[in-house]
Amino acid sequence: MKAKEVKKKFMHIVGGSVLAEDFVTKNIRFIIVIFVILVFYISNRYSCIEKQSKIESLQRELKDAKYESLTISAKLISVSRETRVNELIKKNELELERTKEPVYKIKK
Repeated sequence: MKAKEVKKKFMHIVGGSVLAEDFVTKNIRFIIVIFVILVFYISNRYSCIEKQSKIESLQRELKDAKYESLTISAKLISVSRETRVNELIKKNELELERTKEPVYKIKK
């Protein structure tokens, strides 16, 4: 008996006769509004999750770029030190010498 009742209720819902009931016909506008709000809620949540993942990936990329910039800056500083420049001049056998006179600017 129980299986027949379940089958009957299932057919009542699937068959569409549940939509013709008095409760549903009186509150159809409210049901549609609730459905629309639910769809907007789901789409908003999905877009927020996408934006959060995009922000996290951009933050990781920014962090990597900062580390790379720091590494390049450290290499540049080590190469441009005066002692290192003198070593490179001697190693490459260039005929450059340090000036003995102080540097001065020419103004227009």
